[in-house]
Amino acid sequence: MRIAFGTDEKTEVTDRIKAVLAERGHEVVVAGEGDPWPDVGRRVGELVAGGEAERGVVCCWTGTGVSMAANKVPGVRAALCTDRETAAGARRWNDANVLALGLRLTSPALAEEMIDAFLTTEPEAEEADNIAKLG
Repeated sequence: MRIAFGTDEKTEVTDRIKAVLAERGHEVVVAGEGDPWPDVGRRVGELVAGGEAERGVVCCWTGTGVSMAANKVPGVRAALCTDRETAAGARRWNDANVLALGLRLTSPALAEEMIDAFLTTEPEAEEADNIAKLG
């Protein structure tokens, strides 16, 4: 799977995210690393919405800014997640296509758990009508 990745700062967590994606056999497209968070979120969103990446992962200190920036791009459903179950639920019930993570509270191990859940969980067919309402 082709994954767009962006972060406003390079940290141990962001290095681990890129490594995990590569270890799992995904192609990582870095859309920004060290750039301002609004630009990072928008660029990742544009790659996903434009079909150049199947999913995206964005990071900033709280995760809030990049998720808001990504969600401004039509067709993006970015979810700010803090644990594995929320990341799985974001896919299962919302068909989220961008995972937003906060660097302040996310450890490398927790980031890996969320990435795995986000990339291996499929949307539930029963949620198709609700997901369609998201635009």
